[in-house]
Amino acid sequence: MVRVNSWASAVRRIYERVATRFESGVELLEHRYTPLGRFTPGPFEGWGFLWQPAVLGFAALTSIVAGASFTNSPFKLNLVNTWFFSEPSASQFGAPSVTKYIFSVVLVYGGLLLLMRVWLRLAEVMKLHAGVALKKLWWILALWSVPMIVAPPLFSRDVFSYAAQGEMTSYHISPYLYGPVTLGSSPYVTPVDPLWGNTPAPYGPFFLFLDGSIDRITAHHELWTVVGLRILEVFAVVLIGYGVTMLAKGLGRDPGEAFVLSAMNPLVLLTLIGGAHNDAIMTGFLVVGLALAVQRHPVWALFFCSLATAIKAPAAIGLAFVAWTWLGPRATLKQKIRPFLIGGVIVGLTLGVTSLLAGFGFGWINNLLSNGSVRSWAAPATGVGMALGNIFHALGWHSITIGSVLSVTRFLGLMTAAAFSLWLLWHCEQRGWVRSLGLSLILFVELGPVVQPWYLAWGLVILAASYQGREHFWLLLLSITGPFVGLPGGRQLLAGLVHSNPLLIALAVAILGGVLLLPMGRWTQWSWPEKELQVSDAST
Repeated sequence: MVRVNSWASAVRRIYERVATRFESGVELLEHRYTPLGRFTPGPFEGWGFLWQPAVLGFAALTSIVAGASFTNSPFKLNLVNTWFFSEPSASQFGAPSVTKYIFSVVLVYGGLLLLMRVWLRLAEVMKLHAGVALKKLWWILALWSVPMIVAPPLFSRDVFSYAAQGEMTSYHISPYLYGPVTLGSSPYVTPVDPLWGNTPAPYGPFFLFLDGSIDRITAHHELWTVVGLRILEVFAVVLIGYGVTMLAKGLGRDPGEAFVLSAMNPLVLLTLIGGAHNDAIMTGFLVVGLALAVQRHPVWALFFCSLATAIKAPAAIGLAFVAWTWLGPRATLKQKIRPFLIGGVIVGLTLGVTSLLAGFGFGWINNLLSNGSVRSWAAPATGVGMALGNIFHALGWHSITIGSVLSVTRFLGLMTAAAFSLWLLWHCEQRGWVRSLGLSLILFVELGPVVQPWYLAWGLVILAASYQGREHFWLLLLSITGPFVGLPGGRQLLAGLVHSNPLLIALAVAILGGVLLLPMGRWTQWSWPEKELQVSDAST
């Protein structure tokens, strides 16, 4: 144990040294190459400036929707009758315009860059200046949500899989045994990603119940089922906003800052509303459950965490942390057994009732790793496995398949995440148990077989109300880089620019460069501590 602790201390020192230099480098670049360094520092003048980030953020999101609404946009599904506008007609032929394609990509990437800049500066203002009226932030969230609500499903086709599974559920065809192609020639099947056509659902019974209910309410109309799922995710994001402010108050934190870091997070807006992913429902129930646990309502906390688990299984980690901390830090290990037994009863009843409502039992547990068929370099465990497999093949060891190497690296990744999470659970009452839970969820995402941007929202929303120290920097970094993970269009944009006329190249570069460097207003000066701005001005 002494040697393990010494190794852990050495790793910690290396991390602190590297992270400090990285964070300092980013701050130096922001001061030197962005408009922040040109402002004269002054005292904070109140919250009257909020209309400026509200308008800028709305403009950024509108630009994203406009760019994604071109009929040949790579950011959405281009099939007939999959949305109300911007889809090709059945009689549309011919090659798409390269100029329009590049314009579409530039609008989306320009909007993304502007949104990240606005949110980042607003988040920093909230960190330095507490006390904003939550009502104003709710209005900004409503304004920012409008473009995402009317946009076609963005950056992912998963919502069409949800709709098909809802159709299966409404006709009592088990999504735990069959994939959407079981529906045959149904219009629900055509938009489903072929990768998931024959894949059974890994989602919990409560989501299938909600999914099937929406399908029945919409009278089995595929497009309106997708709309219903989008509306469901909007309500889930509202639940996230409500739960995280309640959690922040219980932890003695500023609820305004937690709200901006969570409900107004670009990752949440773009992937949970824009992409209509069911992770919003899971995260909403989970954060409400944690807030109730902090307010010493453990039974209700376990119930809401159980509902979250009945949406997606990773929320079960929250159950373990709530049960472990129920009796407080002075409880012995033997005394902690009772909360786990009570939690087991609550979870069993919740999953049992929701399974009866859905009607398909517990088959979803067998499908939890069904997304393992996706091979992405964004997941470290998968990336290392593919790299090793390619190296082995280059060395002539063809008997070792990439699949077998991936099985090993993915298993090691999950075991590493489990080991770190157990350590965090054991020490959570000294480190802060809510914060430790958020870190555990992020570890399971980053070390899991597949890293999807919307998975990051699980832990980031919790850290929004509980982070400490440098975790704030990593929270911001993951939030502004996460939406770009796997984002289509970048390679096409570069290829299009290379083969386009110089005027088009100059225009695209000017737009993206202007979005990065254009001043956003005097309010951004309050996103840095005054002493840092003074040092920056003196150096320039």
